[in-house]
Amino acid sequence: QVRLIESGGGLVQAGGSLRLSCAASEVTFANYAVGWFRQAPGKDHEFVGSISRSGNTITLANSVKGRFTISRENAKNTVYLQMNSLQPEDTALYYCAAGGSYTSVIGSYESWGQGTQVTVSS
Repeated sequence: QVRLIESGGGLVQAGGSLRLSCAASEVTFANYAVGWFRQAPGKDHEFVGSISRSGNTITLANSVKGRFTISRENAKNTVYLQMNSLQPEDTALYYCAAGGSYTSVIGSYESWGQGTQVTVSS
């Protein structure tokens, strides 16, 4: 199990940007692939994107492609989700998750953060 802490959420107007951070403690984060997921009220978890252990490979959901990107600084044990051109439909609780496999499958991730709220006003 990896302890993950997300930060950077908040309230932003449509068209604005936020950068979420996912920090890991007590582990070598470079040993883990990281996924970002979100959950809007009344909806299931939705895959946002994932990044491989090295950071060389990134996958983004079609709904955020061209607006969001993921990066990581393994020396800082941190993964980032840069979100640009935010829209009200991006409003959700955003989670990062760590696992051994680089995948969009939610069940493949063993460790989860507590989530950070992103609210986009129109």
